[in-house]
Amino acid sequence: MEFKIIEVTAAEGHMDTLAAVAEQCGALDWHVGGLRDGNRRAIRILAAAADRQKILDGLQKALSGQSDWRLTIQPVDATLPLPGKDDEQAAEREERERRRALSASREEIYAAIAKGGSISGYYTLLAVLATLVAAIGLIGDNVAVIIGAMVVAPFLGPNLAFSLGAALGDGSLMLRAVITTVFGMALAILLPAAASALWPLPLDAGEIASRTGAGLDSVALALASGIAAGLSVTRGLSSTLVGVMVAVALLPPAATLGLMLGATRWAEAGGAALLLAINLVSVNLAALLVFVYSGIRPRGWLERRSARQATRNSLIVSVLLLLAMSALILLRSGS
Repeated sequence: MEFKIIEVTAAEGHMDTLAAVAEQCGALDWHVGGLRDGNRRAIRILAAAADRQKILDGLQKALSGQSDWRLTIQPVDATLPLPGKDDEQAAEREERERRRALSASREEIYAAIAKGGSISGYYTLLAVLATLVAAIGLIGDNVAVIIGAMVVAPFLGPNLAFSLGAALGDGSLMLRAVITTVFGMALAILLPAAASALWPLPLDAGEIASRTGAGLDSVALALASGIAAGLSVTRGLSSTLVGVMVAVALLPPAATLGLMLGATRWAEAGGAALLLAINLVSVNLAALLVFVYSGIRPRGWLERRSARQATRNSLIVSVLLLLAMSALILLRSGS
């Protein structure tokens, strides 16, 4: 079983309440420390993955209306003694954890994703480098170089941030993610477009041609990438490998679109634009579905109602866009 330490520092008068929350929510163990500054104490709670979200919600509810408190979550490499196999409560906890979709709490997922949804110098540098390397690989018809570009492409973060914002009804997170995605895609399109407009580049490589048209297989690839993106944070998959999957769906089509725009090859540019658009929608839709299925939602009732509306609207718009673009793909293939 996976365990983590939840440490809460609050006024001494809250310790009995917080200890009661830990007991009621199935914490494996807890300990109240000595006085810190003034009349504040810290309680350290050992929680299994299956119980962690319930404990966190209970603690925050108990401290609602208070301002002088701090909650932190810390990893646990090992704990002894292990829960007894013959202990009924431990067996129930292990079964809950086995069935549970999430390996991280809502708060941990938000902290991990939110930082990737904003523009930074690091994000800009990686986007520029990945775009330049991808363009070189596309022009040279070099698959290895294209894969190298996708390893460093930073496009996983903002896509996950948008889907998580939709699941939680967090409009500010969604807006930051949209701005970051538009900024990244603009770099991935404009840099190759400028290069293609300034220099006569060979644009007949097979890797470029394969990104100038979209098929229903493109939808399947993008949906799979979005599912993997969602699972990367809810199930603890490697974010590096999943980031490559997302970059497969976004970076090569964006760079191809830029190259074709710079060369004024409008038909091929239109095909690359359709591929990029359908991949963006599919990735975000699939990641949102994973978050919804995993039960990621706000703690409060009012926030949950707002989140349901935001999620429903996002799902409807994404599905309609996906259906419209799929129909366009079928029309283009039949003409």
